[in-house]
Amino acid sequence: MQKRTRRLVTIGAVTLAGLTVVPTVPANAETTTTVFDVMCKATPSSSLAGGPQNIGNPGAPIDVEAPANVNAGEEFDVVISPPPITIPNSIAASGITATIEESSRIKIDVMMPSNATYLSGEIVPGTAIGLSGTAPNMLRVNEAGTVDPNGSILRLSGNNQVIGNGPGSSKNSSGGIVAKNVGGSGASTTFKLPQVKARLQAGASGSITLKLRTAGSAGEFGNDANPITLLPKASAPIVGTIWAPAQCTPRTTADGPLNNGAGPLATVNITEADKSTTTTLAVPGTVKNGDTATLTANVAPAANGGTVQFSLNGDDLGAPVDVENGKASIEHKFETDGDFDVKAVFSGTNGFEGSTSGTKTIKVTTDDVATSVRTTGPNDAYVDEDVNLTAQVTPAVQGGTVTFTVDGALGPTANVGSDGTAVAPYKFTTPGTHRVLARYSGRSGVAGSVAPMFPVSVTTAPAASVSTTTTLAPVGTVNKGESVTLKATVDPSNANGTVQFKIGDDPIGRPVRVVNGVATLTTTFATGGTFAISAQFKADNGFIDSASDPQTLTVPGGQDPTDPGTNPGGNGSLDSIFGS
Repeated sequence: MQKRTRRLVTIGAVTLAGLTVVPTVPANAETTTTVFDVMCKATPSSSLAGGPQNIGNPGAPIDVEAPANVNAGEEFDVVISPPPITIPNSIAASGITATIEESSRIKIDVMMPSNATYLSGEIVPGTAIGLSGTAPNMLRVNEAGTVDPNGSILRLSGNNQVIGNGPGSSKNSSGGIVAKNVGGSGASTTFKLPQVKARLQAGASGSITLKLRTAGSAGEFGNDANPITLLPKASAPIVGTIWAPAQCTPRTTADGPLNNGAGPLATVNITEADKSTTTTLAVPGTVKNGDTATLTANVAPAANGGTVQFSLNGDDLGAPVDVENGKASIEHKFETDGDFDVKAVFSGTNGFEGSTSGTKTIKVTTDDVATSVRTTGPNDAYVDEDVNLTAQVTPAVQGGTVTFTVDGALGPTANVGSDGTAVAPYKFTTPGTHRVLARYSGRSGVAGSVAPMFPVSVTTAPAASVSTTTTLAPVGTVNKGESVTLKATVDPSNANGTVQFKIGDDPIGRPVRVVNGVATLTTTFATGGTFAISAQFKADNGFIDSASDPQTLTVPGGQDPTDPGTNPGGNGSLDSIFGS
């Protein structure tokens, strides 16, 4: 493609006002040609030649060869082709004929492209015309013009011999890339800077743009950091040798803004790689014979497209189901007792790879569902520390209660949530090994059960340690997929440590550092039901751990509480509780 704005490639002092540019024809189909004006400030070394002069140069094409599209992580080449430049060998001005001897210290700066990694750069052999002096090379430099492997600028020059913005700079001596006039009086000389080739590796997404260096001081008029600089040298009777260091920027007038020459010379679009996905199942752990159960597949990250094929004991269950916002569901009526293995296969879609869930087993019975219960914590505690007694009912059923006894004495009672977990606050008042027993009451269609004794080691906290209290802000009702921020407050506010938020007895995310007595965590929940949310403060040295009282979380859209198999996580797993 071509975009035509006005573009400069060369400049000169007053003695170079008559230069012309001969364009080349791009040879590559993936060539972008850009044309734009350039305004230069040239400052003669002799006052006899006048003061600083602003010289405008009409446009000439610069070609950039690059692929229009690349894949994420793909390596590719970019070739920049400056056009040939023609300079008159003599100029008559104010009755004086000046002979232009050469232009030296020529450089062009290009910004290091974002969204890409620079791998290497080179001069394309055989593409320069009429150059002498130091062989052109491409260097990576920083804002000061110093060679730097992490610099943000690609510089075409003669080993960084420039008029300024570099360690090897001079405004009154020849150096670097030299283009000598060799045609004699009245003739002109043509030279051409070489093509440069950069090897890049595309980033993960977005686009890659190639631009001249115009950010910051490089975009100011008459600055040594300008993207194009050079040092014309002329001689004239009486005046003698004149050096006219010139700095050029893409603008039409000296006091005007940067023009489109400061924009992209070429754009390469990155085709983003397909994201890997994880498919998880949300199915009840148990189902009564004759009941209909909803089987849900959650795809993370949430794809919007593709299908999920459910299977039951290895056989396809109905037709593939469309995925919307990362979810697909199907209903199935179970009419035979037994264990049924459920699996879900996500087909993948544009931008997302396919994936297969693990197997979840649904137990179908006609009798009351047998359960087991076990105490899951805490393993240890300090005397008078706020802790939570936790128990897990398997299979995970909602409803009924768990009553704890401690050393044979009746303790607290807690409701069983949709994940089969019961959480009750407690405080041990004496040191020693205490025996905790959890008794599940059962409910309609679900048999009760009793856990084995669970030992808890209770010790006296270090004398110098400060007791703490942790309070969890009420959670209340949260819709599926809705973002909610959990907030725990630790007293005293100078207590150091982390807070682990929990759903039942399972962690939500990673521990959060307490700052000024507060820890917060933002999360989502993907499956309906009722759950116990708590916050466990893990203290640093000098403070004592503490746990908040559990708060009830209600996620609307839960399964039928009269169904003994309504566990959103399946067998105590929390796979489907958290949103993707």
